[in-house]
Amino acid sequence: MKAKNIAVLGGGSFGTVIANIIAQNGHNTLLWMRDAEQVKIVNRDHENPTYLPGIILYDGLKAIQNLEKAVAEADIVFVAVPSSGFRDVVRQMQPFVKNEVILVSLTKGIEAETFKLMSQILSEEVPFAKVAVVSGPNLAKEIANSSPTGAVVASTDAEVRKVVQKVLRSLTFRVYANDDMFGVELGGSLKNIYAILAGMAESKGMGHNTNSMLITRSLTEMARFGLALGADPMTFLGLSGVGDLIVTCSTPLSRNFRVGKALGEGKSIEAILAELGQVAEGVNTLKQVVEKAKSLSIEMPLAQGLYEIIYNNQNIEHIISSLLLEERGLDVEFEAGQAKQLDH
Repeated sequence: MKAKNIAVLGGGSFGTVIANIIAQNGHNTLLWMRDAEQVKIVNRDHENPTYLPGIILYDGLKAIQNLEKAVAEADIVFVAVPSSGFRDVVRQMQPFVKNEVILVSLTKGIEAETFKLMSQILSEEVPFAKVAVVSGPNLAKEIANSSPTGAVVASTDAEVRKVVQKVLRSLTFRVYANDDMFGVELGGSLKNIYAILAGMAESKGMGHNTNSMLITRSLTEMARFGLALGADPMTFLGLSGVGDLIVTCSTPLSRNFRVGKALGEGKSIEAILAELGQVAEGVNTLKQVVEKAKSLSIEMPLAQGLYEIIYNNQNIEHIISSLLLEERGLDVEFEAGQAKQLDH
């Protein structure tokens, strides 16, 4: 396809690796970073040592600190900043983007207080833009090392889906399409909660059987919650649901998994986040999801259990025991082609 002007906002691990793919695909790519010193290092050494140490970046990728210059000529802007600062960055860029711009969220999170997903923030702050989201089981370090990876782009606009697929697709990075933008984005946000629980179970030596049970019951909760909010429950059987859930619940490369493991070892959440040095979206998402589930009378025993662990000093053994004693839950609650929720 004809080379496009692309801006990626956010110089963390995922923003950097996505910008690198796009640049390698021949597009004019600018990576916006807040820190002037990091910009200097990326442009000089072709490396982001803070978030992707040891990974040599394509020499056509250029880092930039000036937000206006980063987005002014962009045909597509990918936003990869934490959910806590997402709206602020989008609001700052809004006066500078083109009217026909495509905005793509790479952020897996929910805005505090409003319970807005990132695509909703994009539509609110830049109402003239076309919007999409990209999600899936995408560990940045593995993508950077060319490990075959799948992602999903979701938008209500079929042409937008096609354009984003073409811009991102590489020999090792395959992009699938979905029109359920809300479900895809919700899956990417919810799975972070359950990765924390899986990390805690790992720290207690609970083994693969426990991990498997946690993953499958987590998937049930995600679909149940998504259906109540208007998503297609079948979306959670795709890359942005079960795919992302499996990888984040199974590896220490997942920040949220590492948070859970450290919690299980007795460390405080404050100390863990300080040591991590990066945002763990699951911690930010947990409280919002539990409060929303309570207001809508949605049963989410695992999410509620994690909430009790973090905020009320409950222990992981108690949560697992409660799950094992639960007799109300069905194994499979949804049937293909039939968005049906059953009594528990």
